[in-house]
Amino acid sequence: MEQAKLNILGSTGSIGTSTLQIVRQHPEQFQVSSLAAHSNIDALERQAREFHPKIIAVYDQEKAFALSKRLPHIQVRAGMEGLEEAACYAQGDICVSALSGSVGIRPTLRAIEAGLRIALANKEVLVAAGELVMQAAKKHGVAIVPIDSEQSAIFQCLQGYSIKDVDRIILTASGGPFFRSTKNLQEVSFEEAMQHPTWKMGQKNTIDSSTLMNKGLEVIEAYWLFNIPIDRIDVAIHPQSLVHSFVEFRDGSLLAQVAENTMLLPIQYALSYPRRLERVLPRFDFKKFSVWEFYEPDKETFLCLQLAYDAVRVGGSLPCFMSAANEALVERFVHRQIRWIDIGKKLQKLMEIHTVKHHLQLADVLETEQEAREEALRV
Repeated sequence: MEQAKLNILGSTGSIGTSTLQIVRQHPEQFQVSSLAAHSNIDALERQAREFHPKIIAVYDQEKAFALSKRLPHIQVRAGMEGLEEAACYAQGDICVSALSGSVGIRPTLRAIEAGLRIALANKEVLVAAGELVMQAAKKHGVAIVPIDSEQSAIFQCLQGYSIKDVDRIILTASGGPFFRSTKNLQEVSFEEAMQHPTWKMGQKNTIDSSTLMNKGLEVIEAYWLFNIPIDRIDVAIHPQSLVHSFVEFRDGSLLAQVAENTMLLPIQYALSYPRRLERVLPRFDFKKFSVWEFYEPDKETFLCLQLAYDAVRVGGSLPCFMSAANEALVERFVHRQIRWIDIGKKLQKLMEIHTVKHHLQLADVLETEQEAREEALRV
C-alpha cells in the first residue's frame, strides 16, 4: 500500500513529536511532506534532517529566516502564509492540525479546502470556528478524525452506529492537579498548576487542565464533531485516565474505549483510519490497572467548565470569545500577572459583557479573537 503523506502543523509540540514517533514505527505506512511550528527551529532542524520534508513553515518570521540559512536545500516559509502553505501542501494526504491555540484555524481551513483529511488535535479550531470548519468539511467531502484521546474514544465507539442511536456522550477528565487537593485555591502557584497527574502536555493545555477549561473546550469540540445537543454531553472525573470516554446508547448500553494514558494510540488511529495498524503499546494489564474511579465534576470550584457549557448554549461568537480570552488570561497567569483563581472569575466577567454575534465568517472569528485578547489584558 502506498505511504500516506503527512503535513504536520505543530511538529515540535507534544502531539507533533508523538506523531513523528508513529512515523518512525511505521515507515512503510507514512511519509512526512511538510512540517510547521511556531518558533522552535532547533527541533525543526533535527526533524527536517531525519524526515526530509519538502517544505517547512515557521510562524516567527525571524526564526524562519534563520532556519532557511541552516537548511538551504529545503523550502522554508514564514508567517501565517507559510503555515497555510504547509497545511495544504499538494503532496500531503493528511493534515495533522496540532498547532497550539487559535493560530491553527486558518491553516486547518486551507487544508480542508485542499481536500486533505484532518487529524485534529487543536481544540480551538472547533471551539472558535466550529460552524465554519464543519461546513467546509462537508462542502469539500473531508473527514475530520480527532486525535484528542477523549474525542478519539467517542469516534471509535461510534463506528458502525448512527448518532440517532446515542443517548449521551460522557467525556472523562483526570481532574487535574487540584481535584482532590486540600490546598487553598486562592494561593495556587504556576509550578503547582503545571503538575498534571497524568498527561505531559504543553504549558497552555496543562494550565487549562488545572482549571478544567481543557475539558470545557472538549465539550464544545464534541458538540461540533458529533452533532449532538449540548445537554447530552456529560463530564466525569476519572483520575486514572484509563477509560478515555463513554458513549451511552438509547437502549442503555455503554461503550467505552480503554487504553493506557498515552497519545500514541489515538494519533496512530487518526493517521491509519479506518484501518488499525500493529500495536504501539503492550497488552493492557487489568491486574496493574485494576482501580477505576468516577466522580461528578465540581463546576462551582472549577468555574471554567461551567462557562464552556454556557458559551455553547448561547452560541454565536461567545465560544470563540471565551476561548481567546481564556488564552490571554492563561498567559497572564503564566507571567504571574494574575492569580490562578482569577482566570475563571475574570473570564466570567468578560463573557457577561460580550455582545454576541451570529453567523460568523472567518473575518468575524478573527475580529472576535482580537477583541477578546485586548479585553482580557485590561480586566
